[in-house]
This record gives sequence, structure tokens and C-alpha cells, in this order.
Amino acid sequence: MTKVITIANQKGGVGKTTTAVNLATALSTISKKVLLIDLDPQGNASTGFGIAMDQRKLNSYSIFLKETRPFDAIKATQVPGLYIIPANNDLSAFAVEIANMANREYLLKEVIKNEFSDFDYVFIDTPPTLGLLTMNALVACNSVLIPTQCEFYAMEGLAQLLKTIQRIQQNFNRQLAIQGIVLTMADKRSNLSLHVESEVREYFKEQVYNIVVPRNVKVSEAPSFGKPALLYNFKCPGSQAYVQLAKEFLERERSLSQQGVYYG
Repeated sequence: MTKVITIANQKGGVGKTTTAVNLATALSTISKKVLLIDLDPQGNASTGFGIAMDQRKLNSYSIFLKETRPFDAIKATQVPGLYIIPANNDLSAFAVEIANMANREYLLKEVIKNEFSDFDYVFIDTPPTLGLLTMNALVACNSVLIPTQCEFYAMEGLAQLLKTIQRIQQNFNRQLAIQGIVLTMADKRSNLSLHVESEVREYFKEQVYNIVVPRNVKVSEAPSFGKPALLYNFKCPGSQAYVQLAKEFLERERSLSQQGVYYG
């Protein structure tokens, strides 16, 4: 069964797209077939795989408008087994265009329903807002993965996002599960990072992943070369953290499936 997982946080700069790109890459290296849907008008995930702007004419916006069959918008990446539906700034007009449309929260779900059954995982990378794009992604998915930076406002942002997830569970997607919270950009030399990690773990307990992604220059450099960090520098601490995250992710997926989360 294909699992659809949204990667979301309304705060920018928390490592959301970096997590989407590198977790998808890590899973592909262990023989999982993965699709990443770029749902951010900035198109950073597409840039992170070296997809040039002139190669994004068939994109996530065009599948929303049903101008393009979802399968036709899929592009292969340089990672075997990993594919992407790219995005560009056209998505910025999306919320305005559908504002008065009936069932506007279900558009993505209807578009991708039964389209990607040959993939093991479909990840949706969302913009740093809680608008209609993110809402569509949360309605369309089985679970949500939440990257959060080890910094002062982390708890406040998480609390707001979890309230939104609760409303969506109540009104639009009763099967929506929280896949986990990933702490990112941690600096073990910083008392603040350690304090934030401790607070998040104390409050959210087992929802927080054991692995913590460190702040790492090589991970930050990789998108400018159009590569995931795991291809740019596999041995750097950031890349190795995402390898370990993929292992823990699969353990959680098995646990969720055993609990019947994905099967109602």
C-alpha cells in the first residue's frame, strides 16, 4: 500500500525541504520507490534535485488545474528510484483561484487518488504557511512528519501546527496520523539547542524521533549544486543523520501499520 506523507511546518527555515529531499533520497538508496511532490511555490525541493525552471512546465500547479495528468508531470531525479513532481511560482496563485471553489480542501486528494500505487512512499513538501496548499496536503495524506529547528520558538510553532492537524482530523481527514517530530539544525555545543531538545522531548515524548539532525555546512551547500546532501557528501554528519532518520522512519512506519493506522 502506498503511504502518502506530508512534511509540514508553518515556520520557515526549519529544515523542512532539506528533510523532504534527504529522507526521500535515503529511502531510495534502500530500494524504496519514492515520489516527492513539490507543493511549495518557491520550488526549493525541485531546485535541490537540479530541476531547471524550463523543465517545470508540467508541475504540481498544472495537476491541480487538471491541465496535466499527475503521472505525466513526474520527472526522474539523479537518484535511482526517486521521482519528483516539480513546482514553480505558478502555485502562488492557487489559493486565490480556488478561494470560492466547493470542496477546495480535497483538490489534491482527488487529483492523486489511485494515481501512484506503484510507489512505496509519496512525500509532499509544503510551503511555510498553514494556507490552502498545506491544508490540501494534510487532507490528502496518511500521516504528517514535522521538522522543527532547535531554537527558541520551536514549541510555539509546534503547538500551533498540532492544533491545525487536530482540526483537520476532526473535519477533513479522520485517519491523519502524526508520523513524528524531527529535531533539525541542532548544535550540541549550544545550551539553547540542548534546552529546546529537552523541552520538546518532555512535552511531545514518543512523538519525537530519537535521531537529531545537526547543523551542518555540507547539508546547506548541497542545494546550490542541485544535489541532495547524501549525493553531495555522503559521509558528512548531516547526511549520516538522514540515513539514520530513514531507518527510524521505517521502524515507525511498521509500527503505524501494525496499529492499523493506515487501514482504518
